[in-house]
Amino acid sequence: MTRINRRHILLGGGVTAALGIPFQALAQTRVEIKMRGTSRGERIWFDPIGLAVEPGTTLRFTNRDPGNSHTATAYHPKIFGRTRRIPAFAEPWNSDFLLPNESFEVTLTTPGVYDYYCLPHEMAAMVGRIVVGTPHHAGWEGPSRERDGVSIEVLAALPEVEAILATGSIGLENRS
Repeated sequence: MTRINRRHILLGGGVTAALGIPFQALAQTRVEIKMRGTSRGERIWFDPIGLAVEPGTTLRFTNRDPGNSHTATAYHPKIFGRTRRIPAFAEPWNSDFLLPNESFEVTLTTPGVYDYYCLPHEMAAMVGRIVVGTPHHAGWEGPSRERDGVSIEVLAALPEVEAILATGSIGLENRS
């Protein structure tokens, strides 16, 4: 039978805790973006619609709309031949259809402005904008100036980059 000295357990736990602190500090940041809809489905949206994050942040898109399936899809030629509305060196993403309470994660590392949409609800302006980093980050790419391939309603729904950077997060309720 092996005896275990309590001091060794406490010492080992203390060392483990001390070593764990730097790992926690280096842990990746995760932010949730909810896919929402009214009970009758007359309104659908991303919440928040505008978000500022640091490079390396993982975004979790979660469908919180009990009546619809949704996607989180980057505007990019590799996905359905769409006009690119994300930084040139960024990887595009498509969540595929998420049923209620399903989630999808993507980590954004390239600084710049990312516009995305819900495939079945883009015409209802279910779109969002993520600002990764600031214009001071090396390689930062501002919002797309391209107007082809997106409707006037979609362009009007996207919050301004300056407003996102000023507040950090924009929901539909605090849009001007």
